[in-house]
Amino acid sequence: MKYAVIRSLATLAFALGGTAAAYAHPHVWAEARMEVVIEGNAVTALRHVWRFDDIFTATVILEFDRNTDNTLDSDELEEVGSVIRESTAEFGYFQSVTKNDEAAPMMPPPVIQTDLQDGRLLVFFESRSMPPMPLTGKLSFGVFDPTFYTAIDFQRDEDMVSEALPTHCKRSVIRPDPDQLMADYADNLDQFFYDTTDTTDPNGLFATRLELNCSKAEG
Repeated sequence: MKYAVIRSLATLAFALGGTAAAYAHPHVWAEARMEVVIEGNAVTALRHVWRFDDIFTATVILEFDRNTDNTLDSDELEEVGSVIRESTAEFGYFQSVTKNDEAAPMMPPPVIQTDLQDGRLLVFFESRSMPPMPLTGKLSFGVFDPTFYTAIDFQRDEDMVSEALPTHCKRSVIRPDPDQLMADYADNLDQFFYDTTDTTDPNGLFATRLELNCSKAEG
């Protein structure tokens, strides 16, 4: 089916049902960069760049290259971005954002842009916080596909950018142990399903994430 590969970024595991999704494994890989945009004493947006593997890129070219010139022209790239935006919307565009361990809302990106560079598909977009998120308490930012179909990897801590971070905030990059998390997830599955008072999003626990711990700002 046309566009099935891109749509599967966010839909595959839902067909598995029950606990099977927790044991799905990635079929698509992307190197990521995320910038936490700080203006004054608040986070105002996240900027993302995803660089997909060459096999996935080749499949996307095959499906979207309408004029069969073995590349993607501007209108074809625009269509790829539109399909990715549509297919990941239900999952918050793979963003995991919390403030003091509570989910923090982010606005949908107005557009997702794509490009081809060195034989790899690039995806980049900006999502603004709603409203701006004050730099107080604990803030956490990550990128994660809850269906486990796409592995989004921050290869270096420096790929999670927090320029203009004020002095009352300290940053740390958290890289969870996936094997231990899988075991913990399976052991506590009943709690995730049946404890309706627990507002924790288990998906966010699997994400490599940037944590900002901020004391009260001076002044």
